[in-house]
Amino acid sequence: MILRFKAGPHALVLALVAQLALAGWARAGGGVVYEGKNGPGKGKHIVLLSGDEEYRSEESMPMLAKILAERHGFTCTVLFAISPADGTIDPLTLTNIPGMEALDSADACVIALRWRGLPDEQMKHFVDYLNAGKPIIALRTSTHAFAYPTNLPSAYARYDWRSQDWPGGFGQQVLGETWVAHHGNHGKESTRGLINEAYKDNPVLRGVGDLWVPTDVYEVVHLPRDAQVLVWGQVLSGMNPTDPAVEGPKNHPLMPLVWLRNYKGEQGRTSKICATTMGAAVDLQNENLRRLLVNACYWATGLQKQIPAKANVAYVGEYHPGWFGFGKFKHGVKPEDLRLQP
Repeated sequence: MILRFKAGPHALVLALVAQLALAGWARAGGGVVYEGKNGPGKGKHIVLLSGDEEYRSEESMPMLAKILAERHGFTCTVLFAISPADGTIDPLTLTNIPGMEALDSADACVIALRWRGLPDEQMKHFVDYLNAGKPIIALRTSTHAFAYPTNLPSAYARYDWRSQDWPGGFGQQVLGETWVAHHGNHGKESTRGLINEAYKDNPVLRGVGDLWVPTDVYEVVHLPRDAQVLVWGQVLSGMNPTDPAVEGPKNHPLMPLVWLRNYKGEQGRTSKICATTMGAAVDLQNENLRRLLVNACYWATGLQKQIPAKANVAYVGEYHPGWFGFGKFKHGVKPEDLRLQP
């Protein structure tokens, strides 16, 4: 956005101030930018992509970005599914996440996507980012992040989770798993995260304690041998953290809940991957899940030696996420509504 004034020097000063105030908004191309304050992440840029119909990533990604920026110094750009009709955040708009060019300067990317069919000019930025060997931190439905209708050909159709040419698409090939099924009873059986003793000293787990989330465990059956499972998912019999574990085959064996792996892209460069099947907005009310994700951002950007003993993941402002479910997002919200107030 360019503001033009035809008056004297005072008006020119006002114009400059206005343009500086809008710079973060313009740079996000329809998203919102949270400038990094002091911290180890100063000078690093993280792009967070939200776009799912069920798990309220349009609420969780700004919250996480504010923590990363205010508490740890990372500059964060959050992008959203945007309705072309009115410019509001609309998770049901599957074909539009403006501002994807922010990935061109990103050091890390956090994704919380589901069934997106982005136009090639937007998707190209994501694919170029991946093929450059840059890291991805993926939440929940990102195992099935992309879906392209057969009547709308795309140069990136193989990223579709149903792909036969590239089995399992982006999820299986890059993250290590695509969509399979709910393992726990969705909405009735919650999840306890059990840290894998073999990797308890991994820096991503530094300071991470009790992990419980209300979403259910996903089935994970394609995970490659190179994946390091940091956390296993235990199915609980109810929707409270004190509920006992389900007895029987659901917990024997346990399903992977958080894992790390490397992905070698089309240009031979290797991306660091951290994936978890947790990640609803209400899941991130768990302090230790937030800490794990913040740690993962340090790890992804090469700052693993600077991960705090117990990273500060206190909210910046209030956080009251909506419960997961379809059709429950808040209508009429625009990205600029989510900017931090000076």
